[in-house]
Amino acid sequence: MAEQRWVPLESNPDVLNKYIHDLGAPSKWQFVDVFGLDDDLLAMVPQPVVAIMLLYPLTEKVEGSPIGDVDTGVLEKAYFIRQTIRNACGTIALVHALANNKDKIEFDDSKYFTKFLESTKTMSPEDRAGFLEKDSNMGNIHEESAQEGQTQAPSREDEVNPHFVAFIHQDGGLYELDGRKDGPIRHSDSTPETLLQDTAKVLRKFMDRDPENINFAITALVQN
Repeated sequence: MAEQRWVPLESNPDVLNKYIHDLGAPSKWQFVDVFGLDDDLLAMVPQPVVAIMLLYPLTEKVEGSPIGDVDTGVLEKAYFIRQTIRNACGTIALVHALANNKDKIEFDDSKYFTKFLESTKTMSPEDRAGFLEKDSNMGNIHEESAQEGQTQAPSREDEVNPHFVAFIHQDGGLYELDGRKDGPIRHSDSTPETLLQDTAKVLRKFMDRDPENINFAITALVQN
């Protein structure tokens, strides 16, 4: 069977917010830009921060220097889905950010994300990926959001280098959720209050692997 491909998402709060609100997140929950990792710039980000999304380039330098270790033990508590659709990393990261904060975000049950979570909550990460491949509702919402960017959306056939991952707090730790990996990656101890600052430390390591590359974009899911 031919590989399934979606149109890549843009790392743009307007795009991401349309997406999560179409899925059923209340308007008070929004993605905002994180303009830098210095303390002064981090202090400008509204609190509480419940998830951070990073868009970064998958270069040889990056791929050759992995950071953190997979912790499959946290799968009993964390929602994790594998990525089997090309260019769907933006949706995978959004699902990770939202699903792991369902105790904080009161989703509109008339919108689709509640049904998606209910349908997949007991599945393995691989079975969730298979469900998403066949899920026209999520595919259509992704497609609509991908066309909302400030630049013309790439073709679904394009080979894109940037990759989205999400960072969350779970069970006293800071976890990176990347659908290409075998499970969540634990980076450090953390708390809900220090999630942004703890993630910033890890993001500096990401950037240090390829310091000449400036193609990084950071957004935070906050309650305004």
